[in-house]
Amino acid sequence: MTESVIPVLREMRWWDIEPVLELEKDLFPEDAWSRGMFWSDLAHARGAEATRRYLVATEGERIVGYAGLAANADIADVQTIAVARGHWGTGLGGRLLTELLRAATSFECAEVMLECRVDNVRAQKLYERYGFEPIGFRRGYYQPGNVDALVMRRTDPSTSVQGTETHG
Repeated sequence: MTESVIPVLREMRWWDIEPVLELEKDLFPEDAWSRGMFWSDLAHARGAEATRRYLVATEGERIVGYAGLAANADIADVQTIAVARGHWGTGLGGRLLTELLRAATSFECAEVMLECRVDNVRAQKLYERYGFEPIGFRRGYYQPGNVDALVMRRTDPSTSVQGTETHG
């Protein structure tokens, strides 16, 4: 990060989809989400029956990160977390993950699940610092590259974990 400006976190809105897609395609060129996937999840993130929480991190007008969580009964699933390359190592990923864990708590979820590419060691380390433990694999989960996913779980998202209160 070239400036000392701390990105602001806010709810993702429909007008954020295009800039989020640009960042998505830069960070995940082989398995980027489609416009329709974001539209569908945002449709479930509003109102009294909301089952999703999506955030963006902005630096001025520019989106430098985003994250999303889906809740179903007592299980939440981290759908996505992404941070612009220039913001890696700044704690932004940890801030986004902390907000998703807060959302899981507000949805009254007992555990939070996620899938992470087996070759994304940076993300795996972040998740481990926040109390996620590996529980299995999904072979060929990320397409079209046929990359396996490491499945991770954190029980009781409301409990504080060492490292979650600092920039992770």
